[in-house]
Amino acid sequence: MNTRTARHSVPGPSGDIECAIDAPDSAPLGTAVICHPHPVHGGTLENKVVQTLARAFVALGWRSVRFNFRGVGVSHGKWDDGVGEIDDALAVIATLRDPALPLMLAGFSFGGYVAACAAQRLAGPARPTRLVLVGPSTQKQELPRVPADTVVIHGESDEVVPLSATLDWARPQSLPVIVFPGVGHFFHGQLALLKSVVLRQLHAAAAQPQNPPT
Repeated sequence: MNTRTARHSVPGPSGDIECAIDAPDSAPLGTAVICHPHPVHGGTLENKVVQTLARAFVALGWRSVRFNFRGVGVSHGKWDDGVGEIDDALAVIATLRDPALPLMLAGFSFGGYVAACAAQRLAGPARPTRLVLVGPSTQKQELPRVPADTVVIHGESDEVVPLSATLDWARPQSLPVIVFPGVGHFFHGQLALLKSVVLRQLHAAAAQPQNPPT
């Protein structure tokens, strides 16, 4: 993302997982782990939406962690149809989060599915304090229910995941969806606005450290 981005590898269930870490100028308020889009279709930790989410978290004073799923970049292993990719996310979280500070999870497209599933599998004090899903893959993957304060953002003209699919998923949960009018799946030309909206949505929750839920 910039010259200050630190590159690390952490052990995962299929071998090393490549990570990119960006830290704020002061002591971080927590750790935000961000999941990238579908690996089979070119998704990596360098995706522009993923980088935008990382910048938003750093601006809020959080340390951001992006990582490549198995078989992407220099991460070991191979595509596992979304099953092992959730395990990859959980391995990154377990290794790189500070257990004394809160955790947030975010994901774009297929990464939104992984983030939601990973959040569901974290219990007690390990649970994330907030979940951010951008253009989540609600048509091809079966997303679980998510907490009521989850931030969901979707483009009105999404050509990959129809807005109607995300509304159908959100409706039974009475879950609000923030819609960007006329915007497609990759938020071309709208990344600055995306960052601004994420900052506004998370500012109150992220401004001060919180004790992890019990």
